[in-house]
Amino acid sequence: MRVADFDYDLPVSLIAQEPLAERDRSRLLVLHRGSGALEHRSFPDLLDYLRPGDALVLNDTRVLPARLSGRRPGGGRVEVLLLHPAGDGAWEGLVRPGRKVPPGTVLTFGEGVMEARVMEKTASGGRVLAFSCRGDFGECLNTLGRTPLPPYIKKPLTDASRYQTVYAREPGSAAAPTAGLHFTPSLLARIEGRGVAVVKVLLHVGLDTFRPVREEEVEDHLIHTEYYAVDETSSATLRRVAEGGGRIVAVGTTVVRCLESAADDHGEVRAGEGRTGIFIYPGYRFRVVDSLLTNFHLPRSTLLMLVSALAGRERVLAAYREAVAQGYRFFSFGDAMLIV
Repeated sequence: MRVADFDYDLPVSLIAQEPLAERDRSRLLVLHRGSGALEHRSFPDLLDYLRPGDALVLNDTRVLPARLSGRRPGGGRVEVLLLHPAGDGAWEGLVRPGRKVPPGTVLTFGEGVMEARVMEKTASGGRVLAFSCRGDFGECLNTLGRTPLPPYIKKPLTDASRYQTVYAREPGSAAAPTAGLHFTPSLLARIEGRGVAVVKVLLHVGLDTFRPVREEEVEDHLIHTEYYAVDETSSATLRRVAEGGGRIVAVGTTVVRCLESAADDHGEVRAGEGRTGIFIYPGYRFRVVDSLLTNFHLPRSTLLMLVSALAGRERVLAAYREAVAQGYRFFSFGDAMLIV
């Protein structure tokens, strides 16, 4: 399967550079995967497509202020983007300029409030860094770090909370699960009031979300792993919903990856945690997810491939062409699409 088969034309003007003033005022393109029919709605109309007994599954990860600006020995500037813990207080991250920070280099941040020793270079070109700081590491990171926005967003974010979901809980992501950015507490309460179970799982989003697929064949691409967890309460709720004939509606591709990774051969989501490198593209047989709420994704991306696996490549690309024609806003701060 060719990566080029997942390409499409997108005017730069449609890449959303900032969130809307109100989270739930975005547009919603509804794709009926059985027929390919499209509907143009507003995000709160999501309620019209949820039924009592369904489960709406959210990823309650929280984005870390993972971008650090510091100094190399001699005073040269350096930027670190933390990706995930590497054990014993160390972190794996991306460092720029990488060629000037070999193992053994000590980087300083915030006039010496925090230091990081470069321990080793990773196979993917990153670095493992051992941190020390004056006080609690989390507090130091909250003070010195900045929210890491995707590279296609050029406008500074004035309110960092707008790159967090309203239900974000567990810090650990390098990027937001953006399909969840549209929800407000009020809308979630209305959904629960309809008899829909709101279930939370966890997957810490890595930078693979934004990395281009450079291989020519989809099957040759190697996706990086991400940490996920499903607790006993969520597992039991999902089992009850499935046994009752309700649908599992995933909010975002991260939830899809979490649920499909945690499922056994019978499609039952088991409680537990681990790291997943699941790569979902057309031909994949879904074991758990029935419906997907998602944003619009980059051309040739693994996320577009995942969406195509659920709804069919041709129908998804036709929906994207319609979204472009109708001026929908794309990517992280953009509009949403519901696949039913």
